Amino acid sequence: MASLLQKVETLIKANLHAIVDKALKSNSLAVVDQYIRQVEDNVEDLEDAAATVGGQVKTLKRKMEEFEAKAAELDRNVDLFLRQGKEELALAAQSKLNSTQRMADNYREQWERQQREYQTLLDAKLKLEAKLTTIRQEREELQALLELAKAKEVTTRAIKSLDDLVGAGDTDVSRMAESIRTRLDKASARSEMLATRLDAQMDEVLERDVLDAQLAERKSRLGLE
Repeated sequence: MASLLQKVETLIKANLHAIVDKALKSNSLAVVDQYIRQVEDNVEDLEDAAATVGGQVKTLKRKMEEFEAKAAELDRNVDLFLRQGKEELALAAQSKLNSTQRMADNYREQWERQQREYQTLLDAKLKLEAKLTTIRQEREELQALLELAKAKEVTTRAIKSLDDLVGAGDTDVSRMAESIRTRLDKASARSEMLATRLDAQMDEVLERDVLDAQLAERKSRLGLE
């Protein structure tokens, strides 16, 4: 269980900006897709682990309540036997009460420990799912950006060819080439606008990480955790 949570913690702390930046530099979505697969696998593992621990929590709670009910009944019996002057029965009931209460306390301790572990798994699953949602959104924007980048490369090659045509001396050819260049410039501007939106979204995600870290530090200082 500890190994699983360590893997999950590593994925949660992963720098999405660095992942996206690496994908842009390599001109490939492979690094992003690999991260997504890792997160999906670990979310599934967390669900299985949480279901197992959740079942243990229910079992321990049921056992604890059973022994607590038995202890309460024995406690009443001790009082009853004492009122009736049945010292030996009271002594036997008290001995059994002590044993039963120890079992109840033991089950309560196990239940509380498993309950904390169960909550830890649920919290980790929630954080990892949030991270998965964010990177999936980033992937869509990144895919569009890479496609536009490839289109822009084609545009650049086309413009170079048009420059050659403009200098060819034919007026009609030059006019047509200039018209095409105008359209290509417009497409290039659209590409740059989309890139700006992606950068803004990544900055927003990074800014949120900074804010979360600041709040966590403040909570620690105030003793709120």
